[in-house]
Amino acid sequence: MSMREDAFDDQTQDALGLLFEQFWILRDEEPEAYRLIRDRELKLKRYVQDKYGLDLIVHQHFAKLEKIPVVPQSWMGIQAFQEQMDYAIFCCALAYTEQKAVDEQFLLSDLAERIQELYRSEIPLDWTLYQHRRSLVRALKQVIELRLIKTIDGNLELFQSSEEEEVLYEVTVYSRYFMRSYPDDLFKFHTIEELMKQEWTRHQEDLRRKRVYRRLMMTPVVYRTSEDDADFSYIRNFRNRLREDFEQNTPFRLEVFKNAAMLTLPDPKKRYTLFPDASGIADVALHTIAVIREQLDALTVNEFGELRLPLARFQTIVKQTKEQYGHGWAKKYRELSLEALSGDIIALWESWDMAAMEEEESHILTILSGAARMIAFYPKDYEEEGDAV
Repeated sequence: MSMREDAFDDQTQDALGLLFEQFWILRDEEPEAYRLIRDRELKLKRYVQDKYGLDLIVHQHFAKLEKIPVVPQSWMGIQAFQEQMDYAIFCCALAYTEQKAVDEQFLLSDLAERIQELYRSEIPLDWTLYQHRRSLVRALKQVIELRLIKTIDGNLELFQSSEEEEVLYEVTVYSRYFMRSYPDDLFKFHTIEELMKQEWTRHQEDLRRKRVYRRLMMTPVVYRTSEDDADFSYIRNFRNRLREDFEQNTPFRLEVFKNAAMLTLPDPKKRYTLFPDASGIADVALHTIAVIREQLDALTVNEFGELRLPLARFQTIVKQTKEQYGHGWAKKYRELSLEALSGDIIALWESWDMAAMEEEESHILTILSGAARMIAFYPKDYEEEGDAV
């Protein structure tokens, strides 16, 4: 395949990868990465707007790609948050910092008091309750991690033990730019569906292409969900054009199957969030799929490549996998109970949109076709060494 003259060079591909992988690139913390993006600003802006319908913002203090998914999913949220209260407190903290000047300092006690006033719920916040204090700590940790405020003095963790603990913070310049700018008043929207619909009103031209590019780049797998799935039909019909574009402007390769399409990375790079990763549970999950594939003749896969199994049947397969492959697993997974090990595998697949548990009462696991594309087994020489021992 010959390279087009306008194809991205390696540095421009690196810049694009930074924009997709990170929430934003701060000039003070990553000056070289910021310069890499700024020097290619016009080319990158044209590309992400034309292909994805996304806005690239290059500010004097940061660079940020406004990443808006086609279908919001739970794993796209803030992973450190554990309950809705965390998000509500986080938003209240943002509202508080917007009222402050850049570099203005404030105390944790003032912030906590204001959050109580802003918080709207049938159950008001009570900082004498450990659960509420813990939620505040999780929310503020994220505010700090995003560099919206910085700690001047004190220890936030101590607030978990006592609501009397004091910390001194300072508002940063980035606090002014965290929230997206919306063309309409947010109070006009009552559901996430209404909000997402508004996003596409400004992308009437080449809407299907932009949806497909976003889904391929922002999700692990794009599935065929029906016979007339328009997005998946577009991928199949224009696969050669899509493959050429991704291979010439990103390090990814497009793979299209009957029921799934995904971007894969032939040369793994640490910058990207990839499946499988280096964690031990990924090995376990890959080995489990290998065993499932060995048993496909006795299992029923539907027209969309989905396999539905009772949880008890899945646990039996995990037990067989452990017997066959467990000798090479990390000690933690060799010693886990069958229930806990099965739960960890399912949690990993769910986080990568490769499986879904139906209602808890039914105890039915649906393994999606994306998981079936990835298996693992030990090299022959490793197996032979094990037999010799």
